[in-house]
Amino acid sequence: MLLLVLIVVLVALTFEFINGFHDTANSIATVVATRVLSPGQAIALAASTNLIGAFWGTAVAKTIASGLVDTGVVDVTLQVILCALLGGTVWNLITWWRGLPSSSSHALIGGLCGAALAAADNNWGALIWSETVGDWTKNEGLLWKVLLPMVSSPVAGFTLGVFMMVFLWAIISGMARAGGALGRLARPLWVNAIFGKAQLASATYMGLAHGRNDAQKTMGIIALALFGAESSGALDGLPAWAEFLRPDGGGEDIDAWIIVACALVMAAGTAAGGWRIIKTLGHKMVRLHPIHGFAAETSSATILTIAAHFGMPVSTTHSISTAIMGVGFAKSSRALKWTVIERIVWAWLLTFPAAGGLAYGLLWLLGLIGWA
Repeated sequence: MLLLVLIVVLVALTFEFINGFHDTANSIATVVATRVLSPGQAIALAASTNLIGAFWGTAVAKTIASGLVDTGVVDVTLQVILCALLGGTVWNLITWWRGLPSSSSHALIGGLCGAALAAADNNWGALIWSETVGDWTKNEGLLWKVLLPMVSSPVAGFTLGVFMMVFLWAIISGMARAGGALGRLARPLWVNAIFGKAQLASATYMGLAHGRNDAQKTMGIIALALFGAESSGALDGLPAWAEFLRPDGGGEDIDAWIIVACALVMAAGTAAGGWRIIKTLGHKMVRLHPIHGFAAETSSATILTIAAHFGMPVSTTHSISTAIMGVGFAKSSRALKWTVIERIVWAWLLTFPAAGGLAYGLLWLLGLIGWA
């Protein structure tokens, strides 16, 4: 049983590594596309800020660990967690290979929901959201923490992207009308130079927000696996070297070693890069200049930071992609390349059911051979 625990932890960290290089593009695509930083410099910035951001709170990790699956209805075994991780990982690799910026967050949560449903024999009561649908005063469970943010965060990203561009253009137009020194600063050459520097700050903000939200999701999965293993007696009689696997804080806290491991692995994955998705986000959707990159990164990072504060595991992919769309729409609706956007939206729509279906099928197969 100890071997299975270690396998689950290893697969979870593998998912975190893949999440790092899969979502690298989300935090650095704009700063690369605007040529403010070289790809190597952008990856170094993203890896370091992701690492720092991962240590910044555990609200999202706690949502994943104890706020989505009703453990009173379904037994969250190590096999359930393993299938959830494999479902999310396979879908991540498929979309990465196709160069589509799908959501690692929704792949992971979809995998967890699919595996939980399979383990509960399709009893939807396994998901806590079913208990909160009738009570809108509860700000918890799958409905509040995942499904509503899944819809609202892309809308917020698009809207904030449009607002930021209109706001910045209003300032620049005012400077141009003022004339003199301010008018000179409003010229395109100076605007690009100023926002080229400002984008270093917005890219840093984006990297911190990305690490704060995304790294915590795998922390929660590992904590959930260890909580379940402890309650089932799988951690009884651990050898001395493996005592670190025993949860220290029960269902309330995420152990320090989990935070450190996920932060380091995600940073390593980020350093590995994800050029296919960078090309889609940074070049194919809309042509970007530094002012556009600043607006998109600031908008997306703000959404991620607010969501992380409330423990909502929202999609970095959705927030930055829709912020870029909003910025492009503010320029001109004709500036957007709608065929590329259509492919991205289809990947979004398919992610949750596809990862969930993969996890469901994997657990079903394990049941057939008597291992689940």
